Amino acid sequence: MAEIEAIVSDFGGVLTTPLLGSFMAFQDKTGISTENLGKAMQAATEADGENPLFAMERGEITEAAFLDRLADALAPLLGHRPELHRFKEIYFEALQPNEPMIELMRELKAGGKRMAMLTNNVREWEPLWKAMLPVDEIFELVVDSAFVSLRKPEPAIYELTLERFGMPAESCLFVDDLAHNCEGARKAGMSAVHFRENEQAIAEIRAAVGDGLL
Repeated sequence: MAEIEAIVSDFGGVLTTPLLGSFMAFQDKTGISTENLGKAMQAATEADGENPLFAMERGEITEAAFLDRLADALAPLLGHRPELHRFKEIYFEALQPNEPMIELMRELKAGGKRMAMLTNNVREWEPLWKAMLPVDEIFELVVDSAFVSLRKPEPAIYELTLERFGMPAESCLFVDDLAHNCEGARKAGMSAVHFRENEQAIAEIRAAVGDGLL
């Protein structure tokens, strides 16, 4: 097995608190249940042939267009068309840095590992999420789905990340909170840790890179 020389980390749900908390906050602030939100997303997916979230994460549609599509799909469920313009504010107010994982990333960098971030994100959200974390301090490369027109777990986004990083896949450890994204990384030749909670993920990452390197 090749030595791990580089880390490729997700953003939301790994370097932040769980994303579910943001959706619960949205429910609390708007009165729109996560169940109805899920039904609306499914209805929009069936109508469009693809989840509109995916198109937004690739930068193919704007945040405003996504929210319009979601409001249209929520209208028959709620009996009125909701106003969703504060979606990102509510979402980010509930999202907090995951300090133990951020500290681990700092340690890995200080120990000589090369560091990259690979995130499915939203073009209009970049100033908000980058303000949350010491991104430029830790990561030499950021690949944001909304700016490359690709998203995890599409094979091409892993290939693009490795190309820009200039690292062989077998030397990279990928960390993500979604199992299918980790599987995509493994298919691209990387090792992967599926983040479920801090203690588990930190132990698995340390085991992969070797405690003596930290």
